[in-house]
Amino acid sequence: MILVLHGGKPRSSQPIDGRSASWRRALWLQREITPRAHEAGVGTWLLRYRERGWNGGADRSADARWALDEVRAAHGDVPVVLLGHSMGARVAVHVADDPSVHGVVGLAPWWSAEDPVHTLAGRTLVAAHGRRDRITSFRETTRYVARATAVAEGADLRDMGALGHYMLSGSARWHDVAIESSLAILGTHVRGH
Repeated sequence: MILVLHGGKPRSSQPIDGRSASWRRALWLQREITPRAHEAGVGTWLLRYRERGWNGGADRSADARWALDEVRAAHGDVPVVLLGHSMGARVAVHVADDPSVHGVVGLAPWWSAEDPVHTLAGRTLVAAHGRRDRITSFRETTRYVARATAVAEGADLRDMGALGHYMLSGSARWHDVAIESSLAILGTHVRGH
């Protein structure tokens, strides 16, 4: 299962609805990767947070843990990859210690020195970041991946070159990295489906 986690803002109590640009971008991503996921026997889900802001992380992490419980309730104990864009990648590494999670794919991730890496123990991390990103930092992503290397089963950074944060330019490349990385993490588990 691939659980898509959308982006957000540092602080906002605004509820997420169908007008949210970050949620709509994640919906587009989910729609683009779903056919290839289904061919591999993998489902996709998209979480909609209760509020737009990170707001310290506790509530967004609770939203993601709720979604993981819902996946288990609906599908049993299936392996899950958390596919997060920006703040969604931040949420993903905070909840990666969930027993269903086998890995995290972060697209233009919003990571900092305060974000945990211990949650990635025994899991795989793939990050993809463009060097023209003016919202989140390629350098911080590089530092985070280096820290994760010490505990993760694997940690890889894909340099997306001259692409920016919103994944509009080069969207097909972003979508390819998202699905290929997610399926690679699930690879040994997909064969059994």
